[in-house]
Amino acid sequence: MMKMKNKILVNQMNRFRWTMVLMISLFIIVMMTSSTQAQPNTFPIPSIGINVEEADNPQEVAASLQILFLLTILSIAPAILIMMTSFTRIVIVLSFLRNAIATQQTPPTQIIIGLALFLTFFTMAPIATDINTNALQPYLAEELGQEEALERAMEPIREFMFRQTREKDLALFIEVSNSEMPTEVADIATSTLIPAFIISELKTAFQMGFILFIPFIVIDMVVASTLMAMGMMMLPPAMISLPFKLLLFIMVDGWNILVRALIMSFN
Repeated sequence: MMKMKNKILVNQMNRFRWTMVLMISLFIIVMMTSSTQAQPNTFPIPSIGINVEEADNPQEVAASLQILFLLTILSIAPAILIMMTSFTRIVIVLSFLRNAIATQQTPPTQIIIGLALFLTFFTMAPIATDINTNALQPYLAEELGQEEALERAMEPIREFMFRQTREKDLALFIEVSNSEMPTEVADIATSTLIPAFIISELKTAFQMGFILFIPFIVIDMVVASTLMAMGMMMLPPAMISLPFKLLLFIMVDGWNILVRALIMSFN
């Protein structure tokens, strides 16, 4: 009986506690609501909207077109960086190197892309300086119009692409486009130059990748022949040859040689 009485007392105490908690909570909510109603403008909520209205003067239209042009350039900036610079050749050669050593995901893809980006910035730095000096700064100073600034900006880029593009690839796209054979380099359209430059870069990158594969293939063949001669045909040759590949690459200072070859290939 005593146990039953104790349980009833405990239950009553718990109910009393929960009732008090609910009453205090309701009191706090009522006080907060009344204080908020007393000061309705303490925390104003901003309104955000995008409106399309009629322009009052031509200057507003020109400013809107400039903003639209800038957004378009930013959206295609990755394609410009990849297709009109040295990035394509560098990233393909680095990928060939990783496959030749057979280190799977070492170095990681993020490291390869990051190294390719910084090497691209290094090789394209003189061209960027030329564009900034002769096109961007005069345009910002309102000494050049937009079209003339774009023409001046494209000149160093076109010169770079012409140096790396093979005549055979240029002739291919000129023939496919049914255009007349130009007498001067300036007569070749940029739309014809860019795809010719890309396939030339791909060919050059594959040539460099083939040269990279040769010493590592020799190591694979030597290791495989040695294992077969010793009767260890169940042992994977790639597992044994990997340390020798890494040792060869370290001993010849492979990163220094490869980066030097990549940078010098654009001169």
